[in-house]
Amino acid sequence: MMQRFWRSAMFGLCALGAGYAAADYQQHPEAQEFVERMVKEHGFKAGDIKTVLAQAEKKQAILDAIARPAEKTKPWFEYRKIFLDNDRIQQGTVFWQENAATLADVSERYGVDESIIVAIIGVETRYGRHMGGYRVVDALATLGFDYPPRATFFRGQLEQLFLLAREQKQNPLDLKGSYAGAMGFGQFIPSSYRHFARDHDGDEIADIWANKQDAIASVANYFKAHGWQTGQPVFVRANVSGKVDESTVNSTARPDISLAELRKKGIKPAVNIDGEHKAALLSYQQEQGPEYWLGFNNFYVITRYNRSQLYAMAVWQLSEAIKEARAETVAKKDL
Repeated sequence: MMQRFWRSAMFGLCALGAGYAAADYQQHPEAQEFVERMVKEHGFKAGDIKTVLAQAEKKQAILDAIARPAEKTKPWFEYRKIFLDNDRIQQGTVFWQENAATLADVSERYGVDESIIVAIIGVETRYGRHMGGYRVVDALATLGFDYPPRATFFRGQLEQLFLLAREQKQNPLDLKGSYAGAMGFGQFIPSSYRHFARDHDGDEIADIWANKQDAIASVANYFKAHGWQTGQPVFVRANVSGKVDESTVNSTARPDISLAELRKKGIKPAVNIDGEHKAALLSYQQEQGPEYWLGFNNFYVITRYNRSQLYAMAVWQLSEAIKEARAETVAKKDL
């Protein structure tokens, strides 16, 4: 254990004194079990974990936010407008231009399309403009101890946060992120950081908060690890004849129906697709009614980043829009 790492946390607790108005999660009924696990399984000192938990604050705004994610409250035609505005597209072309060398290198090294990396960062944080202002420890303690529907998951992320901080020699109280504890340009939760974050510039620190090279490489590594296939289809519009078999619609499971089988059901891609691919039939609600798409393996990979099929479509459409805008910019320069 790095003494400097914990000393700053201890100092913060002492400086706040008796007037500190935190939730004091070390007193939570389930905190002792958490502390004991951290000691037994990971070799932490009980007092060190309690020191941090004592400074964690319960945030009602976090509980309110997780109860109304856009993926669950908006139809596609409204959700789409959040992420496919002109500003985000233009900012994406600028981000690509400013980081062109890194994106080209990372794309070649990890086998992930540059446009997808840019789009993920664009959807997640608008290219680093909105990385979240909550202390990660507050988010994970609030959700881990006071949000029963997913308490086990978020308590597990709190555990991962302590491990991350120890490994990276950081004070867990200093790390900032979203209301769900996601961090940096690509919004990695602590477990994702520990498994997939990568140091790209060779300084031996995977800095996804301030280092764009590391952030870009980390997103690419996540996609590589989950099976992205560069140059392969992501989505294709589906032409549907007859009544749709609803049992085949709207699954974020791995696509498992061959195009040949789908054709027998009256479903075929609107454009020719080379090779044998398995697909999932997806429905997206437009103002005039549903439209149908086929999602392939790369669609499924995007849903490993976020399980929502709305999210996956937004990322892909943003990537296509940025790619087109960049091509237009390059063409104008060549004139």
